[in-house]
Amino acid sequence: MLQSMRSAAKYIWIILIVAFVGSFLLYETSGLAGRAPVTTTTSIATVNGEEILLTTWQNAVTALEQERSQQTGNAITLDERQQLEERAFNELVTELLLQQEYKRRGITVTDDEILQAARLAPPPQAMQSPDLQTDGKFDIQKYQRFLSSPLARQSGALTGLEAYYRNEIPKQKLFDQIASGAYISDERLWQVYRDRHDSATVSYVVLSPATLTDTAVSVTDAEISSFYDRNKKRFERPGRAVVSLLTVPRSVTAADSADAKRRIDAIRTEIVGGAKFEDVAKRSSTDTISGADGGSLGKGGKGRFTPKFEEAAYALKVGEISQPVLTPFGWHIIRVESRQGDTLDLRHILVNIAQSDSSATRTDRRADSLASKAGSQEDPKAFDAAAKQLGLTAASAVVLEKEPLTFAGRYVPSVSAWAFSGVRAGETSDLFDSPDAYYLARLDSLTKGGQAPLAEVKDDIRRRLARDKRVEKLRPIGEQLAQAARASSLEAVATERKLTVEKSAPFTRVDAVPGLGQFSPAIGAAFAAAIGQVAGPFSAVDAMVVMRVDGRTDANRQTFEAEKSVQRQQFLQSMRQQKVDEFLTNLRESVKVEDRRSEVLSALRRQSDG
Repeated sequence: MLQSMRSAAKYIWIILIVAFVGSFLLYETSGLAGRAPVTTTTSIATVNGEEILLTTWQNAVTALEQERSQQTGNAITLDERQQLEERAFNELVTELLLQQEYKRRGITVTDDEILQAARLAPPPQAMQSPDLQTDGKFDIQKYQRFLSSPLARQSGALTGLEAYYRNEIPKQKLFDQIASGAYISDERLWQVYRDRHDSATVSYVVLSPATLTDTAVSVTDAEISSFYDRNKKRFERPGRAVVSLLTVPRSVTAADSADAKRRIDAIRTEIVGGAKFEDVAKRSSTDTISGADGGSLGKGGKGRFTPKFEEAAYALKVGEISQPVLTPFGWHIIRVESRQGDTLDLRHILVNIAQSDSSATRTDRRADSLASKAGSQEDPKAFDAAAKQLGLTAASAVVLEKEPLTFAGRYVPSVSAWAFSGVRAGETSDLFDSPDAYYLARLDSLTKGGQAPLAEVKDDIRRRLARDKRVEKLRPIGEQLAQAARASSLEAVATERKLTVEKSAPFTRVDAVPGLGQFSPAIGAAFAAAIGQVAGPFSAVDAMVVMRVDGRTDANRQTFEAEKSVQRQQFLQSMRQQKVDEFLTNLRESVKVEDRRSEVLSALRRQSDG
């Protein structure tokens, strides 16, 4: 069988491999993704001295783009491509680090291990394939018959499987080594359970710096410098760009709305007249994802959809066709396939409210005119001239690196990624398309990211330290209040001093509590102090707190014992995953990565411009 794997055709079995991000080297050699016109020796990074080639990275990005496009049915924006580029790079670095770790630890994989895994441990993509299911469930016998079939050899599925297991088996061996020491005693498990199930209620008084008559504090330059040195990561700043933005909106008219209503009415009439719901959904629904599956939205409880959609769905009987339902997404026809309590299995057909063909044509012509006059220009005056000729008003927007631009409450695709792609101030973008509008941008200024210098953040640090010192000034007042409350009552002292006593809802040791914070000394005291005891003062967020423990409810030991085996399995799984995550984090932090992507891409851009 292994010999058959190695002699398979060059094409990868797409069901098994496209979604698998670890087989980038196989993908690189398959020829599916295509290659950029650069030499095969161009390197974009080194990891402990080992190179990552530009072509390897580009093919990895292309694989992720194909996966995303198949999932969404939409073209990839520049913003999405930027995210996928970063994801692909990080995964390639991690994969190379893992390969180096396998070598260091002597971890290998044998042919017999691959054969056993291929037969008995199918990849997740295979288990999800409709072609390998019987009555909606994965059929291991059907899968094994496929492995022995000529189709598996001819399609290249066996080649893909071998690559998959040669990557996965060593990884699993490594992770098993890392997580092998995970252990938790019964008493520790009981403590973890108590942390999540013991509860307390408290009454508390919040002392604010606003109540101080003397708020004067001094913060020295030495204190500021010390805080800056201890917290340098806090002062990492993303790149910042200022762009001018021209918008050609896809304005929807009353006639467009009326046309959408006529179309949804016609669709309902067709279905009520006998047409198959699934067929009409595939042909007519503008929700292309569910439409491809006959309009299926799957099973689920309440809270999945907008209120009007849910209200209409839960009012239907099984098999009933709804009247047209209007939501922010457009007009819907809904059918309930089955119902068990609050769990509904639904199908729907969506007709969104969009421009008519004639309106869209006029908008497209205006956008094309804008693109021809100002798109991809180096002269910033072309942008202003085009805006004047077309009667458009430019708006200024601030863009942060690796954050998609949102302007006037709407996502503006691709502008952020474009602004940080190496363009120079004054250049204009291509025309970017979204469901709401066309956009064209001009880069007005660009500030590189990195650690902000002390001079830029000095005032912010001074304010923070001054705030903390003002809160600390409240400690003597809090001590006096607590002492008086112990001699009298928290309510009496609060009334005397014109303060308000707040009462908490029941909370556990791991909850975030308004006024008390999370994992704070006040939370700890709520489970340590005697019931009725006044405790504090404790520093909180911009305040000082004095509190009284009103009550506690302990976790039920019998319930814990009944659930202990499940709790242990869940906790051990969490511990193992945490160990693996910490190992990967430490491995990445200890590695020497020389990232030359920006340099290489800038050189390629200059080459293409030339």
